[in-house]
Amino acid sequence: MKNAIFLDRDGVLNELVMNKNTGEYEPPHIPDDLIFCPFVIESLRSLINAGYSLFLISNQPDYAKGKATLANIKAVHEKFERSLKSAGIIFKEYYYCYHHPQGIVPEYSYQCECRKPKPYFLLKGARDYEINLANSWLIGDRDSDIECGKSAGLKTILIEYIHSSRYRDSSKPDFKATNLKVAIKIILHD
Repeated sequence: MKNAIFLDRDGVLNELVMNKNTGEYEPPHIPDDLIFCPFVIESLRSLINAGYSLFLISNQPDYAKGKATLANIKAVHEKFERSLKSAGIIFKEYYYCYHHPQGIVPEYSYQCECRKPKPYFLLKGARDYEINLANSWLIGDRDSDIECGKSAGLKTILIEYIHSSRYRDSSKPDFKATNLKVAIKIILHD
């Protein structure tokens, strides 16, 4: 069995972007808005060098909500993956949930099984890649991330990203960190 790190994307690996239409910080809706958070490349490289497999698990409901096209959301991912690969960072799998129960696009607007805090993608990753969840970690910036990790028996780290503060307050992470670099120090010295 292998050990893994499951990472949320927005607010952990890349910056949220101010949406002028909503007045809220949201995931990037076009590739040009994708900006990595500080220390991401060296932090991910440290995890790979320590023998961890990397997985991304991210709720991406903005197509369901009518805020972005599915093509643009996928183009943001393509730039994200291409940028990491060019730095020698390879994720085993990217798990995206595009659904939202209050969406406006009917075929993506329902209560799905893959939206965090449900642990669907954690369990799928464990099954498909022989991951030992008890020795693995989930890193996220919202309560839904922490609840997802806890429900599957992972150790959890909450990134205290400033622009997602309104989405956390009720979860009980194992650790808190100001950024990914601090989170990696926690994992590698645990």
